[in-house]
Amino acid sequence: MESYKIENLTFKYPTSEDYALGGITLSIEKGEFVTLCGPSGCGKSTLLRLLKPSLSPNGEKSGNILFEGDSLSLIDHRTQTEKIGFVMQSPESQIVTDKVWHELAFGLESLGMDNDEIRGRVAEMASFFGIEDWFHKRTADLSGGQKQLLNLASVMVMQPSVLILDEPTSQLDPIASQELLEAVAKINRELGVTVILSEHRLEEALAFTDKMVVLKNGSVEFCGKPDEAAQVLKAEQSTMLNAMPVAMRVFAALGANGKNPVTVREGRSFLSEYTEKNKIAAVTKQEKPVSGETLVELNDVYFRYEKDSSDVVKSLSIKVKKGEFYAVLGGNGSGKTTTLSLISKINKPYRGEVKITDENVVTGVLPQNPRTLFVEKTVEKDIWEMLSDSKLSKAENQRLFNEVVKLCELEHLLKRHPYDLSGGEMQRSALAKILLRRPNLLLLDEPTKGMDAHFKERLAQILKSLQREGVTIIMVSHDVEFCAQFADRCAMFFDGSIVSENSPTAFFAGKSFYTTAANRMARGIIAGAVTTEDIITSCTGRQPEIEATPAHSEIYKKHPPKEAEKKERINPKRLLPGIIFAIIGVLLITKYEDTFTDWRMYAVHLGILLSFAAAYTLIVPQKKLGGEITVQNPREKRKLSWGIIAGLATVLIIMPVTVLAGIYCLDDKKYYFISLLLVIETMLPFAFSFEKRKPSAREIVVISVLCAIGVAGRIALFMLPQFKPLAAIIIITGICFGAECGFLTGAVSAFVSNFYFSQGPWTPWQMFGFAAVGFFAGLLFKKGLLRITRGSLCVFGIFAVTLIYGLIADLSALSYIQTPTWAYILSRWAAGLPFNLIHGASTAFFLYTCAPAMIEKLERIKEKYGILK
Repeated sequence: MESYKIENLTFKYPTSEDYALGGITLSIEKGEFVTLCGPSGCGKSTLLRLLKPSLSPNGEKSGNILFEGDSLSLIDHRTQTEKIGFVMQSPESQIVTDKVWHELAFGLESLGMDNDEIRGRVAEMASFFGIEDWFHKRTADLSGGQKQLLNLASVMVMQPSVLILDEPTSQLDPIASQELLEAVAKINRELGVTVILSEHRLEEALAFTDKMVVLKNGSVEFCGKPDEAAQVLKAEQSTMLNAMPVAMRVFAALGANGKNPVTVREGRSFLSEYTEKNKIAAVTKQEKPVSGETLVELNDVYFRYEKDSSDVVKSLSIKVKKGEFYAVLGGNGSGKTTTLSLISKINKPYRGEVKITDENVVTGVLPQNPRTLFVEKTVEKDIWEMLSDSKLSKAENQRLFNEVVKLCELEHLLKRHPYDLSGGEMQRSALAKILLRRPNLLLLDEPTKGMDAHFKERLAQILKSLQREGVTIIMVSHDVEFCAQFADRCAMFFDGSIVSENSPTAFFAGKSFYTTAANRMARGIIAGAVTTEDIITSCTGRQPEIEATPAHSEIYKKHPPKEAEKKERINPKRLLPGIIFAIIGVLLITKYEDTFTDWRMYAVHLGILLSFAAAYTLIVPQKKLGGEITVQNPREKRKLSWGIIAGLATVLIIMPVTVLAGIYCLDDKKYYFISLLLVIETMLPFAFSFEKRKPSAREIVVISVLCAIGVAGRIALFMLPQFKPLAAIIIITGICFGAECGFLTGAVSAFVSNFYFSQGPWTPWQMFGFAAVGFFAGLLFKKGLLRITRGSLCVFGIFAVTLIYGLIADLSALSYIQTPTWAYILSRWAAGLPFNLIHGASTAFFLYTCAPAMIEKLERIKEKYGILK
């Protein structure tokens, strides 16, 4: 029986014109071990996520996917959670608890299983994976390999029939990577679980593979047994041949006949037979050490992240020459990335010295997580952002932009959002940004992570060209093959310091496990061979060369000075409101300072601020908040839903009637009963409407995060009376996700934050007030009456908080008196007006400063994940 049957599957992301998948037809039998490979951006991750509905990306999809004979779209959430296991690329991204044992039990608890069943499954899986020794450890204390093994165990405790893994070894060192893949193979072999693995590092994976699928441009280029792949890819002159295991590449390069070897053991057998029949030359590589002065020097360096924690780096001493390519290898958690942070001066050692001998050095850092470098909405804008402070002319900046885009092969990615790229594409985009700094000291943390074989070669060309320009390169990597082929010197990091360093040949030839597959394959057969190229050269006599990329040297050439440009003058329209109201403010405060009481002085200050904001809004033309954001809701989307109509009736009729009835009919029992009724009337209509829409888990998560931001913002600014961002967050939620979500966010945020500010008779009133603000923000935007401009948002924020929330919150005092009068109500509102104005002004301030970025991000989330579609 088939685990999956994929029929003519196509998929296109909402922000892309091209199809990510173009007619995939594939069958995966039960119990098979399938390895999915292909260049970066070929559609591997997209295909894998489409195989688990809860992780499926939003976009245009056609075709059909059958899971165990049934349409995947008809599989309920609980069944797919249990039957389809998924392990992601980053070890940290899937861990949700703080203890190992709790992480193992978390999924089962979420499914509501009884404690005996949970304990039995957790114990069994902990024994199966051999993690008893760290069963009670904190998840934060685990190494990268242990975290990924824990993710695998946490998935397997659900007893799935299919296990999907999306490049699970990309951030692991070679030994941890091999251990994880062996655990996956054991699951496939002993439990009969179908395994679908996406991987760039195929050396170990293909040893366990039954079926190999190669994707190219969203289509299947090859599907069959691994030992058949090399001949097919060679005949088609595919670039994927360079990504195959060393045994397959050597076999294809030598033009041998017979069964293609796949594993190191099979490769050794083939190579032994070949060398017996053919003459081979000795490996005679000349690896001259880089001479010259030292650029980077670390002397007896110690570093720890916290005062009471253990040392991450200890007794570390390194010397790196100018123009040298220095590669640092070692296990996860050994201190490699921390060392880069010390060299780049991000962190400082508490003992020892980090010395950069050239004071004019320009340092470029490519971090392990390239996402941290991206700040704009498209790759094109992100690369231009690096040139925003350039002193070169526009023509020179354009030339630099064109050269780095061509160099990193980003032409087809310029209109994409950086976060929508594959891992390898993201690395290339980040590298392009770094190169525009024209650094002469380049620090690279796992630069080949997620890269396909083609661009690894391209990266090598770039780095060799940089060296010819005198650039010093220090690279941290788990990619032993890349380091062996291109580095000048390799160093082994262990327990916080360097334990050995040497030229690549001497470094890898003396190791048994932390070495290349080529060295393991040729050891004892071809002396000194540590790369695939060494073996091929020894057998054929042909010496492959990596040539410099001529275009790259243009980035480092001297540029002509920038042409003189006119300085931008400050728009007098922007100065006018400030000058006028500053003069008025000084006169008022000076003349009436002695006669004003404290709150009146506060009111004068606030009046000046509000007048300035109003004048600024009227005089300075307003722009839409950014990018493609809709400024006004289109007419075809302005029809009110049943939920909004019911909510409007609740806000305008039912709740006021409840308050008045409680006051005049229930006497001293009004507080308890009114509070209960208000909570019910606040929540039920909107909860029913919200659930009727059947919101996705993604929508619920986003709304929850917005509630959390509002609560955190209200608590964080507790020391500033009425100066809070909560109302601004609620207004933004109502605009982006509708009146119901705005109402719920307001009510829940007020209720939760009052656990800090204290609960009391005022809580239901505050819940009602904030909920009403969120509701009317969504309602007015829905009807096209509220535009998404800074001016309109600020004006709405001031009036909504002052007149709606302020009035409702002030009326909470009705719970304390027996016979309220209109005079009492008006006096309460007048007394609270200064504070409400402060609250309104602060809301306008937060809307003015925060709304552009938040609305832009929320609109992107809605589009990318299909929320409210």
